[in-house]
Amino acid sequence: MKTIIILGDGMADNPIERLGGKTPLQYAKTPYMDMLAKKGRTGRLVTVPDGYMPGSEVANTAILGYDLDSVYEGRGPLEAASIGYDMDPLDLALRCNIICVREDGTIKTHNGGNLQTEDARQLIDLLNEKLGTDKAKWICGIQYRHLLIVKGGSKHIVCAPPHDHPNEAWRPLLVKPEPGMEELHEEGRMTPQQTADLINDLILRSVEVLANAPLNIERRQRGEDLANIIWPWSGGYRPAMQTLMQMYPQVKTGAVVSAVDLIQGIGKYAGLDIVKVPGATGLWDTNYEGKTQAALRNLKEKDFVFLHVEASDEAGHDGDVELKVKTIENLDSRMIGPIYEEVSKWQEPVCIAVLPDHYTPVEMRVHVGEPVPFIIYYPGIEPDEVQTYDEYTCVGGGYGILRLQEFMQTLMKV
Repeated sequence: MKTIIILGDGMADNPIERLGGKTPLQYAKTPYMDMLAKKGRTGRLVTVPDGYMPGSEVANTAILGYDLDSVYEGRGPLEAASIGYDMDPLDLALRCNIICVREDGTIKTHNGGNLQTEDARQLIDLLNEKLGTDKAKWICGIQYRHLLIVKGGSKHIVCAPPHDHPNEAWRPLLVKPEPGMEELHEEGRMTPQQTADLINDLILRSVEVLANAPLNIERRQRGEDLANIIWPWSGGYRPAMQTLMQMYPQVKTGAVVSAVDLIQGIGKYAGLDIVKVPGATGLWDTNYEGKTQAALRNLKEKDFVFLHVEASDEAGHDGDVELKVKTIENLDSRMIGPIYEEVSKWQEPVCIAVLPDHYTPVEMRVHVGEPVPFIIYYPGIEPDEVQTYDEYTCVGGGYGILRLQEFMQTLMKV
């Protein structure tokens, strides 16, 4: 039996008054998710281990069956793998957003006004020209998501994810050493205090560099949001991860379809083929049909496909209720529906799993580590009593509550 996981990043949410007290998932028209819930079995999944922040790097790694205590090194190394940057053993790789801050010193957006890759490349080149040294350099990624590589940097620092701090002042959120580890010495590396000082210096100096960038001068004249400060976070060293094929003999070949560097990086370490789709943006305007067809092509040839869609998470971070509802409906009608209709015709049965990785409530605009609702369907499965798919109906699902690696282990038993 083949397996496809369809993941709507940040799709889960809380009840919203202007939606009549419903969550976006309850409010949206999702006939295919509801049909799969009715025909399949549902439950809730704890995707964030105790002591971890509810980030996509944590939740998606857990969903794919990995023990975070053994493999977690942060977003930076995962995105380095996706970009194709081969980390040196002494590298510290940090995810580096280019964000928008207001004149009053508060964070307006974590994405630099929806910065596009071609524009971001100009800014990354400028940062390397003005601030790059033998100790620090930037690697261009996708849209606002990039890398800062610190040679000999320490991972024992505290960084604030920018999407968790909308409308807050940025200066109090500057990098700090982990408490009690300020002067920790690792062979060949700076101390955490030295690392924090270096990164904070780059953040402060980036303000002037980016203010004078031609792109931001043009944006300022048009009254648009600026991409006017770097924000490094979630750093780590090169991780040691087994492939899914080594962990699960049922998976002999597999692929990941995503527009997001982070997810591609997890997939690369997991031994999955990385499928990049033209027009896949990681936003509400992504190429749903192209990603759907890419997933189906790869599922015909391989045992396992991980199809990841970022759109709902971005809508949640933007606090846009209507857009989040639309992204959920697009996932249902333009991905889940066509995939179900196609694989239902195949001779070899396909197991379809649907879930988010975490909550991104639009009224909070941050990630929340609540257990997420999930569906597992395959021909012949014994249905439970759940008739529709949402955060509350799945409380009564036949799987109950699963934790972390138990989700992938459950799929592999199928």
